[in-house]
Amino acid sequence: MLSKTKIDDFLQTLYTMAFLVEARDAYTGGHLWRVSQLTGRLALASGLSRKEAATAALGGFLHDLGKVGVPDAILNKTDKLTDTEYAIIKTHPEVGVRVLHGHPLTGLIHDAVLSHHERIDGRGYPNGITESAITQVAKMVGLADAFDAMTSSRPYRAGMPIVAALEQIEINLGRQFDKKLGERFIALGRAGELNAIVGHSDAGIPLHSCPICGPVVVVKREQKAGDAVYCRVCGNGFHLAEKHDHALQLEPSHKKGSPADLMMDIDYPLLNQLIENVAPYLSTGKSHWWNWRCA
Repeated sequence: MLSKTKIDDFLQTLYTMAFLVEARDAYTGGHLWRVSQLTGRLALASGLSRKEAATAALGGFLHDLGKVGVPDAILNKTDKLTDTEYAIIKTHPEVGVRVLHGHPLTGLIHDAVLSHHERIDGRGYPNGITESAITQVAKMVGLADAFDAMTSSRPYRAGMPIVAALEQIEINLGRQFDKKLGERFIALGRAGELNAIVGHSDAGIPLHSCPICGPVVVVKREQKAGDAVYCRVCGNGFHLAEKHDHALQLEPSHKKGSPADLMMDIDYPLLNQLIENVAPYLSTGKSHWWNWRCA
């Protein structure tokens, strides 16, 4: 059995890699957190144990590790991808598995990383497998990933309302998405259970977009009114100001960030919280938790 310290260290390396990969795409801030939360909610609604839900949520956070192999010019392209560029994007599940090779926790997240773009009808990638060959965790992460993509804004389009995204999932049940999992997810959404996740980058932290050039401006849970934040794309600075409902909003400071202000950063308080949420379920005595996968 691995010690808690070892487990925490292994989780920290994975979460840190995921944070660094996400930081390369200026428009997807909070995507990994949202997919993780959505996956965990769906897992619990599907009757999985808290351990299974926690490890599924881990896969949700780490599913895009392979995007480390996608060039910035493609990852941040604001117009339609060419066929060649899209083919490169489609390599990221297999690259993710290569990145994980030899890591002690690979068994927990392998399927989420490799198969989250597979489809029930066999028209997904990278392997074009069909319903029976796609594990439950991969189906859940794929559903959460697609929903977040639909409800998140990109440079070329605004995000869909939750209602519209749920309708798209309903239309594609049995084709792109597992019917039972999709129906449970739709029920969660229509009951308002996903409202605090959509459009957020952490619990209680709504997304903030740069009013000048559009990308996500990262705001951390420990930041407060008066703190300075910066857009890492255009370099413009903002002060956090408190609205009448106590929510924070961006107000231009009319200052440009220095290189130090614009450095890629890791949200360590959030990272530590994620570890605390998962680590207790990985210390399971004699059971081979590192080989566990959702059945």
